[in-house]
Amino acid sequence: MTGRIGIVGGSGVYDLSGIEDLREERFGTPFGKPSDSYFTGKLEGVPVAFFPRHGRGHRFSPSEINYRANICGFKMLGCDAILSASAVGSLKEAYAPRHVVVPDQFLDRTRHRADTFFTDGVVAHVSLADPVCPAASSALADASRAGGLTVHAGGTYVCMEGPQFSTRAESNLYRTWGADVIGMTNLTEARLAREAEMCYATLAFITDYDCWHDEEEDVSVEAVVKVLRDNALAARRVMREAIRRLDPQRACGCRNALANAILTDPKTITEAARLRLKPIAGKYL
Repeated sequence: MTGRIGIVGGSGVYDLSGIEDLREERFGTPFGKPSDSYFTGKLEGVPVAFFPRHGRGHRFSPSEINYRANICGFKMLGCDAILSASAVGSLKEAYAPRHVVVPDQFLDRTRHRADTFFTDGVVAHVSLADPVCPAASSALADASRAGGLTVHAGGTYVCMEGPQFSTRAESNLYRTWGADVIGMTNLTEARLAREAEMCYATLAFITDYDCWHDEEEDVSVEAVVKVLRDNALAARRVMREAIRRLDPQRACGCRNALANAILTDPKTITEAARLRLKPIAGKYL
């Protein structure tokens, strides 16, 4: 059976028009309440679930988002892949505002968020060497090219805590590391999607040059919002095309990430832990 595709809307992308048989679904998860409702239906004939990570009206900062609930909700809706849209700052001259990056690596600079489902008596170690799904990434990159966008396939995304933008010293440090873009959300989603055995890839729209660029204005909300308006339209077009291109029979390994990852002796796992993890790892527990 073909799984549903989850779509995460980021800054500036709070809806995805064109979903047929649209249904709003609001529910809780064993990890708390998601940021908003999920909107299910079909897009290009494919079952989908759209979700605004910050909530409609952009009510939750990157540090306040309940990432575990958001990702668990997709799993509970039968999703086996997540395509994400997000806004990022560029750390390289050649990666200009309004370009698109489909990153394949991350650097973690977060500090205040829960980023694993496996706590309180259950330990699992999934591989995150390649943190995004190659099949989903290819679908996003190809769809972006088909839409006439300037695309950078691959690259390293620095995931900072936020909600403040970087200091100039931080921005220049990340450039010495060879990183390409900086954002505040995607790595946490990628970690949890891998634990939940869902393919994950992100479409990162560059809105600014962060604050390292001497000849550009420092990043500001006003500048970001201006670019976001154009990006939102492009994101909708690309997501529709990417959904059509994503092979339901992809052999990427993401959907078996937990097969040998849980180390805890099953005899020691409590019933409460089994119930909490049922949507994520029920077939292994």
